[in-house]
Amino acid sequence: MSAIKNLRLKIFFPTFLLLIFFSCEQKKEIPVKAAATSNEITFVGFSKVGGKGGNYRTIKITKDSIQLEQGSTVTKKHKQWASSVTPDHWKLLTSSFDLTTLDHIKSSESVQAQDGIDETFRIKTTKKSHVYVNSYHDSIHYKQFEKFKSQLDKILPKEYK
Repeated sequence: MSAIKNLRLKIFFPTFLLLIFFSCEQKKEIPVKAAATSNEITFVGFSKVGGKGGNYRTIKITKDSIQLEQGSTVTKKHKQWASSVTPDHWKLLTSSFDLTTLDHIKSSESVQAQDGIDETFRIKTTKKSHVYVNSYHDSIHYKQFEKFKSQLDKILPKEYK
């Protein structure tokens, strides 16, 4: 004896199950973005601050823009400049850095208290953020910062060098 006594229900139920079966799709795998699995530079900041005149120079670089501010607090002069960054310039600038050695670079103490100038680098990658103050004492790893500064001088206008 059948559990379903009504003939309409006997026809409707298997049809309903077939419709559900055919309407279910397999979930497609969403590809993981390459940036999430790789480690690449997303931001570079460079600044020189201090000295007797209260001088400052700050440069912020992303994949699509560069911003520069410089001036002196004593003379109350302030200049700004901004521009877009081409993919070639971005590659040129970021190729200066060796991502495998970023964790090994050593900073030194600030010298602003003795009217010195602090040189600071900020490098953000997709996985980590790094800040280095006066790392020019690290003779082994500082070469990549020197290379970055020389590449940066090629991009900046003459009046901001």
